[in-house]
Amino acid sequence: MKNLRKSGGFTLIEVMVVIVILGVLAALVVPNVMGKAGEARMKAARVDLKGIETALNLYHMDNFVYPSSDQGLQALVSKPSGFPEAKNWTQPYLKKAPKDPWGNEYQYLSPGSNGPYDLFSLGADGKPGGEGEAADVSVADL
Repeated sequence: MKNLRKSGGFTLIEVMVVIVILGVLAALVVPNVMGKAGEARMKAARVDLKGIETALNLYHMDNFVYPSSDQGLQALVSKPSGFPEAKNWTQPYLKKAPKDPWGNEYQYLSPGSNGPYDLFSLGADGKPGGEGEAADVSVADL
């Protein structure tokens, strides 16, 4: 009978101690991890904008103009029609039309308010302005 008792599993106290330790660790780790998702999306949007900016500059080098607002960022994926004509467009500058980390289209205006174009994301809320994850992310901010 003594041999069976020593070869048994964990006691209730041991299981409770492990559960308490896991609970304390979760209470410390989860809040730190949860706040990082929004920050990661903001960084991803900045990286995307930098890549789109590079593609727009390549488009400009080949065609001597930036796409119009009507042609939009789709001009980087397939040859645009309309004005200004893309005379030297030979292959896509991007594989697909870009979307921001929240699933919305990036905003592109040409001519821009402070340069040849404005390129930005409206953030998590999809509306101009905002704070935190809902803030706009712009090429001008990079």
